[in-house]
Amino acid sequence: MKFNKIAVAVFAIFTLVSCKKNQENNDSISEKPNVLLIVADDLGFSDIGCYGGNISTPVIDGLSKESQLFSNFYVQPTCSPTRSSLLTGCDNHFAGLGIMHEMDYPELHKLNLPEYAGSLRNDLITLPEILNKNGYHTYMVGKWHLGEGVGQNPYERGFEETFILGTGGGSHANDQRSLAPPQSMTYTRNGKEVKLPEDFYSTRNYTDSIIKFIDRNKNDKKPFFAFQSFTAVHDPLQAPQDYLDKYKGKFDSGWDVLNLMRFNNLKKLGIVPKDLKDIFSNPSIPKWDKLPKEKREEFARDMEVYAAMLDYMDMSIGRIFDYLKKEGKYDNTMIIFMSDNGANGAMATSYPGNADGKYLSTFDNSMKNKGLKGSFVEMGPAWAKASSSPFRFFKGFTSEGGIKAPLIVKMPSKTESQAKWNNTLIHVTDIFPTILELTKTKLPTEFNGKKVINKFIGKSIVPVLNGNPSVLHENGIGWELFEMKAYRKGNYKILRLPVPFGTGEWELYDIDKDPIESKDISKLYPEIKADLIKRWQDYAKSNNVHDHKGFYDNFYKTNLGPGNGKERD
Repeated sequence: MKFNKIAVAVFAIFTLVSCKKNQENNDSISEKPNVLLIVADDLGFSDIGCYGGNISTPVIDGLSKESQLFSNFYVQPTCSPTRSSLLTGCDNHFAGLGIMHEMDYPELHKLNLPEYAGSLRNDLITLPEILNKNGYHTYMVGKWHLGEGVGQNPYERGFEETFILGTGGGSHANDQRSLAPPQSMTYTRNGKEVKLPEDFYSTRNYTDSIIKFIDRNKNDKKPFFAFQSFTAVHDPLQAPQDYLDKYKGKFDSGWDVLNLMRFNNLKKLGIVPKDLKDIFSNPSIPKWDKLPKEKREEFARDMEVYAAMLDYMDMSIGRIFDYLKKEGKYDNTMIIFMSDNGANGAMATSYPGNADGKYLSTFDNSMKNKGLKGSFVEMGPAWAKASSSPFRFFKGFTSEGGIKAPLIVKMPSKTESQAKWNNTLIHVTDIFPTILELTKTKLPTEFNGKKVINKFIGKSIVPVLNGNPSVLHENGIGWELFEMKAYRKGNYKILRLPVPFGTGEWELYDIDKDPIESKDISKLYPEIKADLIKRWQDYAKSNNVHDHKGFYDNFYKTNLGPGNGKERD
């Protein structure tokens, strides 16, 4: 009898403890999840290891094993348009980025259209503004590129803690040398300009900052939305010396071999058809084995610097993950990793203000200094094509190489033993509603006393992430930038590239069978082509896409534009 009483008492205590632990676990699970959004700058589709690359990215590859990887994720053709869509849920035109601030568009500036301001519209509500009102800490570090000046800093657009670069890029060291004159590089901390430390390196200092921001409020139990917006791997390519040494000689076999290797790796992953033929040919890109030895050494060094930069970024992402795990926040954090566009094939001379070469001649690009502070290294169109293998062209184009990007998503409180590939058609505007649904945040109809006017075009992918197959964009998706146009619906895509990059006319492709856009099937399916053209016209009208074909046709005739490869001949 005595034993039974003791047993009952022990059982009761054990039950109470177990119930308390279960309640603690349930409370933890029921907490609103944190969101960590990581955006790499100008990262090619096949650069990271889990997407078929040969650059060391163990942290991102490890993340992929807990995540879903998307093979049909689309962004805008360049940096700031993608960021505008990401933070507003709108097409880049409606968000104010129908043009990029850095380029001169006298015809469009005269019209004074909000869609062509070259900066984020102030009358739209942003994702951090909504989340901040919903009880989230909101942090941002890195590249903003959506406007500078009063009312245009991210600190004024919903982020409570920021350390950012306002412009699109430049030196990753403390010398703050811009991409081209007369552009400047301004770093701000919560809206106020700051001086950089002597040992500044963008990726390291951005990482330090985001960890400090999260750590400062780690005990108040409010969830966080952290936007880690790297400027890696945007040119000028620069990396620490020990990382540069790690890749010495790794790309001596050249861009032809790298492109083919990546192409075959993507076949093995099932991302491109196994019977697809390699057509890596561009008359402006020379064959590697035809180059003089000294040229091969110079060009190989360019890719070594790029790889070192990516490797260092991967390590830095690992620092953030390690911190979150140490603080017990990793499991309850949704992690999104993506690139803002395809690899950057533009030569430094193509940036406005650099055509005469005077500014670029002030950099030290000797082999000894290449990739270090004071140098200006770009990867160029040949490496960019390999980096975006096997797709057509790269950043700046509405062909697959410019707008298809890697996307990895880890859901909170979920782990897998291996990566799960998903070929659902996803668009950058889908990130906005996905985060709102996951964080149980209601989209307001009014904000700060004004009606919300965002023209949302994305759809939440939470059902997809939870394993429910969905068709998200039944009516298709449209693109336009620099008079580069495209529209995709299902497996069909129309593409219009201006001369000299294309014919200047609409072409039709079956992207499932022909992801490299090599066979125009317009004559076989004229009805499908006509339907897609009509859909693109409706998209253009809905987002006030202005017709500036004449301006761009003249621009491309006189200046072959971004990434033409002429300088590599």
